[in-house]
Amino acid sequence: MTLTVYRLKTCDTCRKAIKALEAQGHDLTLIDVRADGVDKSLLEELVASQGWEVVLNRRSTTWRGLPDPDKSDVTDAKAVALMMEHPTLIKRPVIVSASQTTIGWAKDVPEMWVS
Repeated sequence: MTLTVYRLKTCDTCRKAIKALEAQGHDLTLIDVRADGVDKSLLEELVASQGWEVVLNRRSTTWRGLPDPDKSDVTDAKAVALMMEHPTLIKRPVIVSASQTTIGWAKDVPEMWVS
């Protein structure tokens, strides 16, 4: 199965996920969210289907460094705008196939990508 993985090159969790996916025999297209950027329409789709609370990483150092007004009264549109401006706010890895999308690498996620 061909998967698109949105990741950060420096993210240990992303590296672990990529290694596991490759071991399962998946063909991967890797997109670095900082270097390559993320399509706004993809972020809008993710936020619409998963909710901004799932897509936006509020544990990141980037989030903690934002001014308080940016972190308050978050809406879908505001979350997308923040992630477009600061791609490291996107919870990663985001793994996309033709039939499903997962965000993060929680314990149940690897099982979803077993061939």
